[in-house]
Amino acid sequence: MSDNVGKPIPRYDGVGHVSGTTTYVDDVQLPGMLYMKVLRSPVHKGVIHQLDVSPAEKMPGVAGAVTAKNVPGLNAYGMGGDQPVFSPGPIRYKGEVIAAVAAVDEDTAMEALDQIQLDIEEETPVFDPFEAMKEGAPLVRPEGNVFKFNSGMTRKVRLGDVEAGFKEADFIIKGTYTNGVNDHAPMETQASVAYIDATDRLAIHTCSQDLYFHLGMLSAIFGLPMNKIRYIGGTVGGGFGSKNDLHCDHIAGVMALKIRKPVKYRLTRQEETLFTTKRGAWTFQFKDGVKKDGRIVARQIKTIHDSGAYNAMGNYVVDKNAILIAGPFAIPNIWIDGICVFTNKPPSSSQRGFGIINGTSAEQLQMNRIAEVIGMDPWEIRFINAWREGDLGATQFKVVAAGLIEAMQKAAALAGIELPAHLKTMSSQRR
Repeated sequence: MSDNVGKPIPRYDGVGHVSGTTTYVDDVQLPGMLYMKVLRSPVHKGVIHQLDVSPAEKMPGVAGAVTAKNVPGLNAYGMGGDQPVFSPGPIRYKGEVIAAVAAVDEDTAMEALDQIQLDIEEETPVFDPFEAMKEGAPLVRPEGNVFKFNSGMTRKVRLGDVEAGFKEADFIIKGTYTNGVNDHAPMETQASVAYIDATDRLAIHTCSQDLYFHLGMLSAIFGLPMNKIRYIGGTVGGGFGSKNDLHCDHIAGVMALKIRKPVKYRLTRQEETLFTTKRGAWTFQFKDGVKKDGRIVARQIKTIHDSGAYNAMGNYVVDKNAILIAGPFAIPNIWIDGICVFTNKPPSSSQRGFGIINGTSAEQLQMNRIAEVIGMDPWEIRFINAWREGDLGATQFKVVAAGLIEAMQKAAALAGIELPAHLKTMSSQRR
């Protein structure tokens, strides 16, 4: 293994990708395969009064239709187990899946969707997490619009005495920072091919990034033991976290189990952009107590994460963010409150370092603000506060193998920045 360090190694699947010979899910073709389309909610929030798919099923070229009534097992999935495969209502976001049809081609499937009789009573939605947290706001979920952690309505992290730290400080420096919604935009949209194989197992070709995590969910949805599901994956045409959530496999699988024919369900680029999970929006509110010499002696942070209509990975992301948002700095007094808010939007979930990168971007902007307010070089403020070996992190863990100072010294050298001599001689091993 050590013989390969520092040397370019050919990617094991690179030749197939660049030559165009890699088989992706959408490349899978089977005899007699049918094509699926789904009926999505046209409103952001509402109650379903009528759903009748029988007119669609009677159309020539249509093999079948499925709704929540056709789910053999649990009509729920996701990390929180709270998102329905097919929503029987209430509707919580525009684009939520209500039914699906399979037909000889996608055009016929789209025509069949128009024949489904759907009556939804539209209700008032809420999109802003700050509005959602107000008393009397429209309810996204019957239990309320804020996720309840074991510690209550916030994910709490506490270290030391933050109020004592503020009293000790020479400066109180506040900052509010926001992250917008980001789309993954993978080259391959979400796609699935499902069929009953020769051994009477449900086979699914998937682009999942999280095979065994999803297999457990699918087993519950289909009411089948895992050994009765042949889950075929490993090739992902770009994911970046978007394929850590189920989008097609559960829907295609329910259809294949009902009609016992091979089906393909793939999202259009429009559907991928509008209705799949995203990196959710955040707001970060910082309040720092800082000494004249640059030492941060108190840090209080409130984070608000827009999780959309369902949990997906919302509370997990808030948990990760709360643990690390104080940064790799030796701050003796820390107070963090993380809040996960539900709104009538598609669910927020994972994307590339989810939760951590969001917090780091805000925390680093705050470090620059501190340097500007107290009149100190931004490099210096980071070196002064950087973790040393044995320091305590926000969750009271002991820092082992600290290396921020050495990393910053190397980064400065690579960027052509000449650091002052006292910063060059600093070490993560001592203060």
